Amino acid sequence: MNEVFKKRQLSFLLKLGLLSIILFGVHVYLYHSFSQKPLFFPIWQVYCFHFCTVLLIFSVINYKYANGTTMIFNHFMVGTLLKMILSFLFLLPFLLSDFEFKKPDVINFFIPYFVFLAFEVYSVNFFLNKPQ
Repeated sequence: MNEVFKKRQLSFLLKLGLLSIILFGVHVYLYHSFSQKPLFFPIWQVYCFHFCTVLLIFSVINYKYANGTTMIFNHFMVGTLLKMILSFLFLLPFLLSDFEFKKPDVINFFIPYFVFLAFEVYSVNFFLNKPQ
């Protein structure tokens, strides 16, 4: 495997892990400090989902870039569409349930979703702006 690929992948994994741990800690603290409502999805499951999807999209783009593909934007858009579909499938049991407190779960999913999306766009921007 390409050494540059491995270096970028490890660097991204460390940054993503650090972001996830910090954001998770702040999220859990704020939720337990200000809300006593039960959640359909535990917060850790939401963060595992976001961590895995962002890591998967970045890994595919990094791999394609390391192998000489210059059409990175197309891969990013397909990955983002796939991430939206997976998000819908992740939330489907919740959306179909008659759970009483739906608003906290929606907020607990989509605020981290957009933070992770911003981090993903920031990280993939390196591939989009840098000529091969």
